[in-house]
Amino acid sequence: MAENSYQPEKLPSASLLRRLTAIFYDSLLLFSVLFFAAALAYPITHGQVNFGYQIYLLMVSFLYFAWQWIHGGQTLGMKAWRIQLITGDGKPVTWQQTGWRFFIAIVSWLALGIGFLWAVFDKQQRAWHDQVSNTRIVLRPK
Repeated sequence: MAENSYQPEKLPSASLLRRLTAIFYDSLLLFSVLFFAAALAYPITHGQVNFGYQIYLLMVSFLYFAWQWIHGGQTLGMKAWRIQLITGDGKPVTWQQTGWRFFIAIVSWLALGIGFLWAVFDKQQRAWHDQVSNTRIVLRPK
């Protein structure tokens, strides 16, 4: 391989601040996706929130992230902040990894963000969901 070939497994890990900023961007985008998804479901739910409706919105949220992670490793927020999701060995992520990542990230938030703060103490700057899913968030070159 040429010296300047793109090798994501050799890229530095992204900082927690950069990751949280990308999450903020994606939360704004996700809100608009969920608003549209809720509008689609309104004729069926008649505005009633029940367990099935909550699962529907959770699955829409999962697909928002997982589809983008599978197809290029970046959400729109991640692209804006030049970070990318890769596996521990630099390969593209799988559906199984995105599932683990998404649901453990929810646990990380429910634990008052401790799962995300863990990245500050980890040598590879991995949060709980990175460790469980064997993924990394790397900083892409300019």
